[in-house]
Amino acid sequence: MTASLPAAPVDRRRGAGESRGVSADAIDRIDTFPLRIPFRAGPGEPARPPVDSLLVRVTTAAGLHGWGEAFGFEATPVTRRAVHDLVAPLCAGRDPAPDGPLMSEIQRKLQVFGRGGIVLHALSAVDTALWDIRGKAAGLPVRDLLGGGAASLPCYASLDPYGDAAAVRGAVRRAVDAGFGGVKLHERDVAAVRAAREEAGPGTALMADVNCPWTYSEALDAAGRLRGLRLAWLEEPLWPPEDYAGLARLRAAGGIPLAAGENAGTPLDLGRLMDAVDVVQPSPAKMGGVTGLREVFRAAADRDATVVPHTFYHGPGLLAAVHVTAALGGHGSLGALVEWRCSDLEAFPYGAALLPDRGRIGVPGGPGLGLDPDPDVLRAFQPG
Repeated sequence: MTASLPAAPVDRRRGAGESRGVSADAIDRIDTFPLRIPFRAGPGEPARPPVDSLLVRVTTAAGLHGWGEAFGFEATPVTRRAVHDLVAPLCAGRDPAPDGPLMSEIQRKLQVFGRGGIVLHALSAVDTALWDIRGKAAGLPVRDLLGGGAASLPCYASLDPYGDAAAVRGAVRRAVDAGFGGVKLHERDVAAVRAAREEAGPGTALMADVNCPWTYSEALDAAGRLRGLRLAWLEEPLWPPEDYAGLARLRAAGGIPLAAGENAGTPLDLGRLMDAVDVVQPSPAKMGGVTGLREVFRAAADRDATVVPHTFYHGPGLLAAVHVTAALGGHGSLGALVEWRCSDLEAFPYGAALLPDRGRIGVPGGPGLGLDPDPDVLRAFQPG
């Protein structure tokens, strides 16, 4: 079915008769820009399957535009279809205020498709784009719309999976030498995690994301073998990831701080997670964009819970996390912190404008998200 869609962008204008009398502030069109960017896990590493992502641009009748990002990977064509066929028609001609009635109404209309997954990923992109529009209209960065905050934030290096202790050592060394104070592995083998700890030394925070592989008993055994490596957190140890009761039991018995949340669909789900894990990880490209992230941070502030957004992507979803964390982060044990996917991509959506420097990432000070994607990247890396 995706073959019937143009590669990018796709115009979802209102019909000619519908445009009469519509405010210049109203949503006029929604375009999608799928990207497929080749990458390596590090310099000299073999090429891996490319990174697929989906950027979404919302444009008002007056020509003001905002950018968002829906979680991509292999589901990018399906999410794109959800934007075109489900979300965009409900946005046409409507007020783009991100805290107006539009997004709530759409969520209610589309709730039959579930409160997580592809449809919510599509809505997340639109929500972030509406905040970008609001900031541009006001001449303020999203950070300031939310109360203001720091001009830069610490970020940790989130590594790709290697599956080999020697390769893990090399990747950790590159991250430490680049100035990152924290490194997250995507490894399950204790030998690889031990190699990372030896290479990083005692002064570097080390985390391990194992991507939901274990039963409770398996996770408890793994926690026992990992405990001496002083992990800042063990991420998503249980299958299924929504076993919040199991996570709470493991947190009490395992002796290692736990993190989870990238697979949670709503702020309500993430609020429940605050009772089960030490670090809650909402993904703004999955669970509601800037608005959803704002709700999670506000709930966390009331409970002194730690929120570190999950941003294993480099587009407007990352910028959403940067702005909201700058304005509302800092509660809990870790302070304000951002994830940086530490992959050797051929290109980044914002070029060099958003690259970390010595373990810190800038919070763009321009209106809205502060940056628009590089049009040369959008043209050069469309899927074939």
